Amino acid sequence: MPGKTPLYVWFDTEYSTLELDKAGLLQVAALITDASLQRVLPPERDVRLPIRLREGETLSPWVEENLPELVQACRSPEAVDLLAADTSLAAYVDTAAGPPAKREDQRPVLAGNSIHEDWWLVRRFLPRFLNRLHYRHLDVTAFKLEWKQIRPAAEFDKENPEMIRRYFPEAVLPVAGKRHDAYYDLQASIAELAFYRRNLFHSSVTESA
Repeated sequence: MPGKTPLYVWFDTEYSTLELDKAGLLQVAALITDASLQRVLPPERDVRLPIRLREGETLSPWVEENLPELVQACRSPEAVDLLAADTSLAAYVDTAAGPPAKREDQRPVLAGNSIHEDWWLVRRFLPRFLNRLHYRHLDVTAFKLEWKQIRPAAEFDKENPEMIRRYFPEAVLPVAGKRHDAYYDLQASIAELAFYRRNLFHSSVTESA
């Protein structure tokens, strides 16, 4: 995006099955930063939505066993349908970046871990949101794979809320970390990228980094 600093739309989802062509969305979450990984909107504007279960939606046994609170939220009055989620996400991006640019290379960049999976679901279910995104993605997993080759014993611990706060001080986390919560996970991804930025090209990192 020549002439302007890109925005990163940190995004994560939870979904009903690992078979993405059959999966339905259960949760979406989004948080926008600048290229320095600083928030551009206050935390209360972040998007964190349970998605109403569609009629006949099949949940995998793993989801039923490991995400009971989320499944309950998807069956509760607080859950929203896909149109409402798409509208909320699009409005959130517009608040930070303005109306969608005509050129895709001037739009905010979708970012996260294994973000291609989330992008696949965005393409299926969230067209308004998709229309506001750059054609390129920032996938933290690429840095993770390189890091494991260089310093396998100094892995970033996304299960450690204090480590997340150390590298992303603006994080808003529950008292106890909730793995497989989209909002928690995207903040862990921001912190993880900050960890790699600080350490990946420096040989002095210790295993307790």
